[in-house]
Amino acid sequence: MDSLILARVIHVLAIVLWIGGVAMVTLVLLPAIKHFVEPARRVEFFENIEGRFAWQSRVTTLLAGGSGFFMLMQTGGWQRLSQPGSGWLHLMIVTWLIFTIMLFVLEPLVLHRVLNAQAQQNPEATFRKITRLHYVLLTISLVTVAWAVASSHGFIF
Repeated sequence: MDSLILARVIHVLAIVLWIGGVAMVTLVLLPAIKHFVEPARRVEFFENIEGRFAWQSRVTTLLAGGSGFFMLMQTGGWQRLSQPGSGWLHLMIVTWLIFTIMLFVLEPLVLHRVLNAQAQQNPEATFRKITRLHYVLLTISLVTVAWAVASSHGFIF
């Protein structure tokens, strides 16, 4: 198998697992926690489950980024960044950067500590903040995927 084809396969599979995981957390897990877990325990419960999911997010984000940058190098994609109609590529990189910073810097070094402290004071508001953040991240992700797919098939915004 050609290395570019393999990179594309890895990239798409990583995106499916990564964004699919974000969708599952946002659309299934968070509403279930809100429905079944008492307000005072929601953030703690969410942190415990998300902690088990974090490894998948980190691995798939790294695979998506690595394969994406490999494809850019192999196809001369860096030059495409300066061409009209490459906004989808910019958004793809920005989305990857947002998640990478969240998963590798903010979550382990800041967010867990801050959210747990806030949850002690106001657990319901903290859980709403977590939920809103996930909806924002999911929306950015889905817009990115939709724009990338449409653009790769010739549609120009």
